[in-house]
Amino acid sequence: MIDPHNPALDQKRRTIVGNLWLDPTGKLWLFFDQAMTYFDGRAGLWYTVCENPDSDDPEWTEPVRIWHGCALNKPVILADGTWMLPVSLWDRGKIKHESHKDAFPELDTFRMANVFISTDEGKTWERSGGIRFPKPQFDEHHIIERGNGTLWMTARTADGIWESVSSDKGKTWSEPRKYMEHIGSRHFIRRLQSGRLLLVKHGGLKERTRFRSKLTAYLSDDDGKTWRGGLMLDERRGVSYPDGFQAPDGTIYISYDRNRDTDGEILMARFREEDILAKHFQSPAATSKLLISKPRGLDKLPQPSDHLKQQEN
Repeated sequence: MIDPHNPALDQKRRTIVGNLWLDPTGKLWLFFDQAMTYFDGRAGLWYTVCENPDSDDPEWTEPVRIWHGCALNKPVILADGTWMLPVSLWDRGKIKHESHKDAFPELDTFRMANVFISTDEGKTWERSGGIRFPKPQFDEHHIIERGNGTLWMTARTADGIWESVSSDKGKTWSEPRKYMEHIGSRHFIRRLQSGRLLLVKHGGLKERTRFRSKLTAYLSDDDGKTWRGGLMLDERRGVSYPDGFQAPDGTIYISYDRNRDTDGEILMARFREEDILAKHFQSPAATSKLLISKPRGLDKLPQPSDHLKQQEN
């Protein structure tokens, strides 16, 4: 657990964004952010590494600051061995506290979906480039290296999922354009062992759901030009933020949250590619709505009104 709180500070410090990633050498990375108040105009992206993640007594390195902003999604490893990490530096509209309204104007040119690279397996990181999307909404961008060597970025905006392409390893990016309808929420996209792409989004391929509901998985055989299948992972309202990985045996694991402010559930879906194409859970052990965790005593806390629940969803 990352505990950012320090009573000696004159303002509250928080951690919101983070992700876990197992690198090819077996080290477990935790990327996390810190900021004063909700967002102070800069924040900070940090990482800590565990070299013995399967131990009963795992040890973590002293945290190291990479840059500003945050990294919600996992790094990708390019064909030439370069590690690439999506890093978002939020726009000034995310600054809520008056004391930070005019803070860090020198960073305004970097408020976008950035990409950072490492050529020494994470010992050092440097910014390669980035792109600013219209109506940005935390970016939460993914990077995919396509078969032709170009890099494909997809990002969350207030107007669905948008895309941009780079032909020079992330230094420059094409003019953003809308890629797919989607509610303002995170999507998940990742390359599978088969070479296919996995997409998890809310609703149908052409649908913008009214609520954060209908988490559905799709497959692409042509680097995201078209999608097939459609496995409904969870149809309920209040489900969001899918993340996951594929195990060596081909099993796909997707975690997501449900009613984060009232139930606080972290759930999991377990399935294979054939389940996505069949559009239902058919392979052995394939299932969804498995409970990973739920906070103790949450049912004893004051609950938001129905109006607030509707706003959150």
